[in-house]
Amino acid sequence: MTDNPNPQPQQTGQRPERPVKRRYGGTHAQIRSALTFYKVTSWITGVMLLLLCVEMILRYGFNLFLFAGGTNTVTGEPFGFGLAQAEPAAVGGGVNLSIAVLIAHGWLYVLYLIADFRLWSLMRWPFTRFILIALGGVIPLLSVILEKKVHREVEEDLAAHPEAAKRY
Repeated sequence: MTDNPNPQPQQTGQRPERPVKRRYGGTHAQIRSALTFYKVTSWITGVMLLLLCVEMILRYGFNLFLFAGGTNTVTGEPFGFGLAQAEPAAVGGGVNLSIAVLIAHGWLYVLYLIADFRLWSLMRWPFTRFILIALGGVIPLLSVILEKKVHREVEEDLAAHPEAAKRY
């Protein structure tokens, strides 16, 4: 017999559960602002990545570029807007919109990474989460899918831990 008036069975190998103390890197308003910035950049990056995929198919599959303006090198007539041969150049002058899509996607992806980093640092997630979200900008449609998931998780986390945000 033991002298303990309230004997409790011992649990082997398990720790008693403690409430998880959550801390954020900013206020709820800052986190929601970062979430909105992330949402906008993820949709823009997703659309630009789809345009980039179409551009790559046109370029490497059919040897075509999207041009605006310039002159048709075969007939000498003005070229308005449309697809033209890349090699040999079917359009002289004008703006090569295919190249513009490449450049725009590159810079918009950098903006997407900044939005990802801002949200990641405010939420204090593990680094692997940052990398996973960053991959959303290089795999078609993944940024849009991740945006929905991340948005839901952040809102649920903020609702579950209202005390965790910094107060300024």
